[in-house]
Amino acid sequence: MIATQPTGMVMTPAEARAQMRRGEWSADTAGVVPGVAQANLVVLTKDLAYDFLLFCMRNPKPCPVLDVTELGSPVPSFAAPGADLRTDLPRYRVYRHGELIDEPLSIESYWTDDLVGFLLGCSFTFEHVMIEAGMKLRHLECGCMVPMYRTSMQCRSAGVFHGPMVVSMRPIPGGEVAKAVQISARFPAVHGAPVHVGAPEAIGIADLAFPDWGNPVPVRSGEVPMFWACGVTPQAVAMAVKPPLMITHAPGHMFVTDIPIPSLAAS
Repeated sequence: MIATQPTGMVMTPAEARAQMRRGEWSADTAGVVPGVAQANLVVLTKDLAYDFLLFCMRNPKPCPVLDVTELGSPVPSFAAPGADLRTDLPRYRVYRHGELIDEPLSIESYWTDDLVGFLLGCSFTFEHVMIEAGMKLRHLECGCMVPMYRTSMQCRSAGVFHGPMVVSMRPIPGGEVAKAVQISARFPAVHGAPVHVGAPEAIGIADLAFPDWGNPVPVRSGEVPMFWACGVTPQAVAMAVKPPLMITHAPGHMFVTDIPIPSLAAS
């Protein structure tokens, strides 16, 4: 599998991660790593890890689990053996008691032996399949991050974890709505089919021009806003639950795995 950096240089996923490790690639990763899955990151202390795993099992749309590290290890042995979750993402977010305190390029200084890393499927993965099918994605056309919104839809609680679902939005021409559903539904490990189509106010979104994360994109005449469950949901949960420490990816700045996208397609 190959990846393409924003400069156009072709590289393997390991080479792309190495650039991130060296701090040479801090841009978002939408549309730049064709062929392999991307993943959201959540890191928690071991006393919260079981509750969070249960939260993911109860909320597979926003939190589909691709890999979980061994206690204290930053190596995702299934998703990318030899990679390092402390350094191999373009940018991170560090929350303490629900407050964002840092957005570093590395989390080596925060890593301790009692941490567990979770990699959750990312919708950037099925975007590649949409593009291959001839669909156009507005945020890529605009050169910006996909817009993400906190909704009124509540996740199922598990232990201490509870909070609202976050969704990503893509405007799709009315004639291609069914196609978008069919393509994304084939990939439940990376959020699957949309959770809502049209009428943003029905899920608590007052104005598409003001996303909670990412950038606004225009919805043109004849297009329908489509909403997919989003891996930024744990960050909204962190703000609700306020754990002593939670480390995540920065929105749009994903972990590049070695997992081929076709291997995630449901039969």
